Amino acid sequence: MLFQVAGQGSRPTFFEMAAAQQLPASLRAALAYSFGVFALRRPFFHKILDYEDEFFSLLMLVLETHSLRTTDASFAESLYGLRRKAVDLTTREEGASLESAQLKISGLRRRQKVLSVAFLVALPYLKSKMRAVYNKEREARLQASLWGGDGDAAINSSDPYVDEREALPSREQHSAGSPSSSMDLVKRRVSVLVAACYPLIHASSEGMSFAYQLLYLLDATGFYNVGLHILGVQVCRASGQELMESSSRILKIRSRERERLRGPPWFKTVQKLLLGCIYTTLDYAQTGLIAAVFFFKMMEWWYQSAEERMSAPTVFPPPPAPPPPKIAQGGIPLPSDRALCPLCSQRRANPSVLAASGFVFCYPCIFKYVSQYKRCPLTLIPASVDQIRRLFHDL
Repeated sequence: MLFQVAGQGSRPTFFEMAAAQQLPASLRAALAYSFGVFALRRPFFHKILDYEDEFFSLLMLVLETHSLRTTDASFAESLYGLRRKAVDLTTREEGASLESAQLKISGLRRRQKVLSVAFLVALPYLKSKMRAVYNKEREARLQASLWGGDGDAAINSSDPYVDEREALPSREQHSAGSPSSSMDLVKRRVSVLVAACYPLIHASSEGMSFAYQLLYLLDATGFYNVGLHILGVQVCRASGQELMESSSRILKIRSRERERLRGPPWFKTVQKLLLGCIYTTLDYAQTGLIAAVFFFKMMEWWYQSAEERMSAPTVFPPPPAPPPPKIAQGGIPLPSDRALCPLCSQRRANPSVLAASGFVFCYPCIFKYVSQYKRCPLTLIPASVDQIRRLFHDL
């Protein structure tokens, strides 16, 4: 499976490199979501989610190793038709062009492939673990600030169901200086050190990444990140000939591995079947994982749209206006001209409505009447001065 992005020359665009860099994160989110759904019916998958970093790193180790071995590119870069090429930095300093420096070495050295796997798998794994330790220590400090003193001790002391006899053996174990307590102390100090250093390490890493990406966008450097610069490797577009060569290289590697099989004929047959299954899995791993990413994005959009529809307030049509109250027999009759005040039989000055009945009067007239009789003059409904509302005409 290959995504071709339009562009000129062998240098990839910034968007190609950014898409290739973001693909592993999207793949991890898709796999975590899929296992989370499966865990609702099969609790066994909760164990995989508990060790999410280890399982994903192991998966990426297999994929990155296979991709670098067969295509000289990472798993994400191979999907976009990109290849890694070693750059002779000394030749560039002597004044040679970048293209000639790239052509001097056709493929990656073994050392560069091993270090590429370390930068693509081991480094993200360490960052993830450091971030988890930092978040845990930050929550512990926040808990301690809320409860006062040590977070664990404060919680235990505030819990009325914790027996003092249960807490006593743990204190004795800590004071005895056992190997487990000393190991816990070392782990605690390492966690505190990692939590203290992580913000600086994270800020430095993000700053270096931003600087290299900005320089790459401005065409001031050929290295997209600091890892490629350390390795002396640049990412280039693969030509049609290189794609054909990579396919023939894969066939040669697999035929060589089949020739190395040793043992009885039945054992060789079993080994060939296992190798065939492994090759088929690796060949369709890219397509399957990318399909998982698209499936995750589709399900995320689907459930998000469903939640928005469920949480959206239901809009009902406005109810019809209530019928006007009837004029009481002992009340003042309503004039035929609606522009006249029922009390003074003149055109209304400062029109005001009585909220108890809804009829409009002059403000001085209705204020005096309601203040004296505490009712509406037409319907005789009880009312107060607070229910008088001034009306203003729009100019």
